[in-house]
Amino acid sequence: MNDGDKGAGPSARSKRADARRNQETLLDAAASVFVASGVEAPVRDIAAKAGVGVGTIYRHFPTRADLIIAVYRHQVEACAEAGPALLASSATPHAALGQWINLFVDFLVTKHGLAAVLRSDNTSFDTLHSYFIDRLLPVCTQLLDAADGAGEIRPGLKAYELMRGVGNLCIGAEHDPGYDARRLVALLVEGLRQPR
Repeated sequence: MNDGDKGAGPSARSKRADARRNQETLLDAAASVFVASGVEAPVRDIAAKAGVGVGTIYRHFPTRADLIIAVYRHQVEACAEAGPALLASSATPHAALGQWINLFVDFLVTKHGLAAVLRSDNTSFDTLHSYFIDRLLPVCTQLLDAADGAGEIRPGLKAYELMRGVGNLCIGAEHDPGYDARRLVALLVEGLRQPR
Protein backbone atom coordinates (compact mmCIF):
# COMPACT_ATOMS: atom_id res chain seq x y z
CA MET A 1 0.00 0.00 0.00
CA ASN A 2 1.44 3.44 -0.84
CA ASP A 3 1.37 6.47 1.44
CA GLY A 4 -1.58 7.93 -0.45
CA ASP A 5 -3.70 4.93 0.53
CA LYS A 6 -2.97 5.04 4.28
CA GLY A 7 -6.21 5.52 6.15
CA ALA A 8 -8.21 5.25 2.94
CA GLY A 9 -10.91 2.67 3.30
CA PRO A 10 -12.51 0.69 0.50
CA SER A 11 -14.98 3.49 -0.12
CA ALA A 12 -12.24 6.09 -0.77
CA ARG A 13 -10.33 3.72 -3.09
CA SER A 14 -13.57 2.92 -4.92
CA LYS A 15 -14.26 6.62 -5.45
CA ARG A 16 -10.74 7.15 -6.83
CA ALA A 17 -11.18 4.17 -9.18
CA ASP A 18 -14.55 5.55 -10.32
CA ALA A 19 -12.99 8.98 -10.90
CA ARG A 20 -10.19 7.40 -13.00
CA ARG A 21 -12.72 5.43 -15.06
CA ASN A 22 -14.82 8.56 -15.60
CA GLN A 23 -11.78 10.52 -16.72
CA GLU A 24 -10.75 7.70 -19.09
CA THR A 25 -14.27 7.68 -20.57
CA LEU A 26 -14.05 11.43 -21.08
CA LEU A 27 -10.60 11.19 -22.71
CA ASP A 28 -11.72 8.35 -24.99
CA ALA A 29 -14.73 10.44 -26.04
CA ALA A 30 -12.53 13.49 -26.68
CA ALA A 31 -10.11 11.42 -28.78
CA SER A 32 -12.98 10.04 -30.84
CA VAL A 33 -14.43 13.51 -31.43
CA PHE A 34 -10.97 14.90 -32.30
CA VAL A 35 -10.49 12.17 -34.92
CA ALA A 36 -13.93 12.78 -36.44
CA SER A 37 -14.11 16.59 -36.21
CA GLY A 38 -10.67 17.94 -35.34
CA VAL A 39 -9.31 19.44 -32.15
CA GLU A 40 -11.45 22.54 -32.53
CA ALA A 41 -14.66 20.50 -32.18
CA PRO A 42 -17.15 22.04 -29.76
CA VAL A 43 -16.72 20.94 -26.15
CA ARG A 44 -20.46 20.17 -26.07
CA ASP A 45 -19.85 17.44 -28.70
CA ILE A 46 -17.22 15.85 -26.45
CA ALA A 47 -19.51 16.15 -23.42
CA ALA A 48 -22.38 14.52 -25.31
CA LYS A 49 -20.16 11.65 -26.50
CA ALA A 50 -18.89 11.11 -22.92
CA GLY A 51 -22.37 11.42 -21.41
CA VAL A 52 -21.37 14.29 -19.11
CA GLY A 53 -22.10 17.97 -18.82
CA VAL A 54 -19.84 20.61 -20.39
CA GLY A 55 -18.99 21.84 -16.89
CA THR A 56 -17.50 18.44 -16.05
CA ILE A 57 -15.03 18.77 -18.90
CA TYR A 58 -14.01 22.29 -17.86
CA ARG A 59 -13.68 21.19 -14.25
CA HIS A 60 -11.11 18.55 -15.30
CA PHE A 61 -9.54 20.47 -18.20
CA PRO A 62 -9.83 24.26 -17.84
CA THR A 63 -8.39 24.95 -21.32
CA ARG A 64 -8.53 23.20 -24.68
CA ALA A 65 -4.73 22.77 -24.50
CA ASP A 66 -5.15 20.91 -21.19
CA LEU A 67 -7.66 18.57 -22.83
CA ILE A 68 -5.51 17.99 -25.92
CA ILE A 69 -2.45 17.18 -23.80
CA ALA A 70 -4.47 14.83 -21.61
CA VAL A 71 -5.91 13.00 -24.65
CA TYR A 72 -2.44 12.64 -26.17
CA ARG A 73 -0.92 11.31 -22.93
CA HIS A 74 -3.90 8.98 -22.37
CA GLN A 75 -3.46 7.46 -25.81
CA VAL A 76 0.30 7.10 -25.41
CA GLU A 77 -0.24 5.32 -22.08
CA ALA A 78 -2.86 2.99 -23.55
CA CYS A 79 -0.50 2.08 -26.39
CA ALA A 80 2.44 1.60 -23.99
CA GLU A 81 0.44 -0.62 -21.62
CA ALA A 82 -0.89 -2.73 -24.48
CA GLY A 83 2.56 -3.97 -25.55
CA PRO A 84 3.36 -6.22 -22.57
CA ALA A 85 -0.26 -7.38 -22.35
CA LEU A 86 -0.27 -8.42 -26.02
CA LEU A 87 3.07 -10.17 -25.62
CA ALA A 88 1.66 -12.17 -22.72
CA SER A 89 -1.61 -13.07 -24.45
CA SER A 90 -0.71 -13.55 -28.13
CA ALA A 91 0.12 -16.85 -29.78
CA THR A 92 3.54 -15.58 -30.91
CA PRO A 93 5.71 -12.50 -30.40
CA HIS A 94 5.25 -11.61 -34.08
CA ALA A 95 1.47 -11.72 -33.63
CA ALA A 96 1.81 -9.46 -30.58
CA LEU A 97 3.98 -7.07 -32.59
CA GLY A 98 1.41 -6.95 -35.40
CA GLN A 99 -1.45 -6.25 -32.99
CA TRP A 100 0.57 -3.56 -31.23
CA ILE A 101 1.47 -1.92 -34.54
CA ASN A 102 -2.27 -1.77 -35.34
CA LEU A 103 -2.84 0.11 -32.06
CA PHE A 104 0.09 2.36 -32.91
CA VAL A 105 -1.51 3.12 -36.31
CA ASP A 106 -4.76 4.04 -34.53
CA PHE A 107 -2.79 6.38 -32.31
CA LEU A 108 -0.93 7.93 -35.25
CA VAL A 109 -4.15 8.74 -37.08
CA THR A 110 -5.28 10.67 -34.02
CA LYS A 111 -1.83 12.21 -33.60
CA HIS A 112 -1.84 13.43 -37.19
CA GLY A 113 -5.22 14.99 -36.46
CA LEU A 114 -3.51 16.89 -33.63
CA ALA A 115 -0.41 17.71 -35.65
CA ALA A 116 -1.22 21.36 -36.38
CA VAL A 117 -1.93 22.06 -32.74
CA LEU A 118 1.16 20.21 -31.57
CA ARG A 119 3.29 22.39 -33.90
CA SER A 120 1.74 25.59 -32.53
CA ASP A 121 3.58 28.15 -30.43
CA ASN A 122 1.91 26.86 -27.26
CA THR A 123 4.78 25.86 -24.95
CA SER A 124 2.47 23.37 -23.21
CA PHE A 125 3.00 21.02 -26.17
CA ASP A 126 6.83 21.12 -26.20
CA THR A 127 7.44 17.96 -24.18
CA LEU A 128 4.84 15.73 -25.84
CA HIS A 129 7.07 14.34 -28.58
CA SER A 130 9.75 13.36 -26.06
CA TYR A 131 7.07 11.78 -23.88
CA PHE A 132 5.83 9.81 -26.89
CA ILE A 133 9.32 8.50 -27.71
CA ASP A 134 10.23 7.81 -24.06
CA ARG A 135 7.09 5.72 -23.47
CA LEU A 136 6.66 3.89 -26.78
CA LEU A 137 10.20 3.20 -27.96
CA PRO A 138 10.94 0.74 -25.10
CA VAL A 139 7.64 -1.07 -25.72
CA CYS A 140 8.36 -1.50 -29.43
CA THR A 141 11.92 -2.60 -28.56
CA GLN A 142 10.54 -5.25 -26.17
CA LEU A 143 8.21 -6.60 -28.86
CA LEU A 144 10.94 -6.66 -31.52
CA ASP A 145 13.39 -8.34 -29.14
CA ALA A 146 10.82 -11.03 -28.30
CA ALA A 147 10.07 -11.70 -31.97
CA ASP A 148 13.79 -11.72 -32.80
CA GLY A 149 14.51 -14.03 -29.85
CA ALA A 150 11.85 -16.44 -31.13
CA GLY A 151 13.49 -16.41 -34.56
CA GLU A 152 10.36 -14.97 -36.15
CA ILE A 153 11.79 -11.76 -37.65
CA ARG A 154 14.95 -10.63 -39.36
CA PRO A 155 17.52 -9.53 -36.79
CA GLY A 156 18.85 -6.02 -36.45
CA LEU A 157 15.74 -3.89 -36.88
CA LYS A 158 15.63 -0.97 -34.48
CA ALA A 159 12.37 0.09 -32.85
CA TYR A 160 12.84 3.71 -33.90
CA GLU A 161 13.23 2.66 -37.55
CA LEU A 162 10.04 0.61 -37.44
CA MET A 163 8.03 3.30 -35.66
CA ARG A 164 9.31 5.96 -38.06
CA GLY A 165 8.48 3.77 -41.07
CA VAL A 166 4.97 3.08 -39.81
CA GLY A 167 4.53 6.79 -39.10
CA ASN A 168 5.60 7.69 -42.63
CA LEU A 169 3.15 5.19 -44.10
CA CYS A 170 0.34 6.83 -42.10
CA ILE A 171 1.00 10.40 -43.24
CA GLY A 172 -1.99 11.77 -45.11
CA ALA A 173 -4.11 8.64 -44.71
CA GLU A 174 -6.92 10.54 -43.01
CA HIS A 175 -7.25 12.89 -46.01
CA ASP A 176 -7.16 10.33 -48.83
CA PRO A 177 -9.96 7.74 -48.86
CA GLY A 178 -8.16 5.88 -51.67
CA TYR A 179 -5.06 5.32 -49.55
CA ASP A 180 -5.08 2.35 -47.19
CA ALA A 181 -2.19 2.92 -44.79
CA ARG A 182 -3.27 0.01 -42.63
CA ARG A 183 -2.84 -2.43 -45.56
CA LEU A 184 0.66 -1.12 -46.27
CA VAL A 185 1.60 -1.27 -42.59
CA ALA A 186 0.40 -4.90 -42.49
CA LEU A 187 2.65 -5.66 -45.48
CA LEU A 188 5.56 -4.01 -43.68
CA VAL A 189 5.00 -6.08 -40.53
CA GLU A 190 4.65 -9.26 -42.59
CA GLY A 191 7.88 -8.35 -44.39
CA LEU A 192 9.75 -8.41 -41.08
CA ARG A 193 9.39 -12.20 -40.95
CA GLN A 194 12.54 -14.27 -41.10
CA PRO A 195 12.79 -16.00 -44.50
CA ARG A 196 12.30 -19.76 -44.19
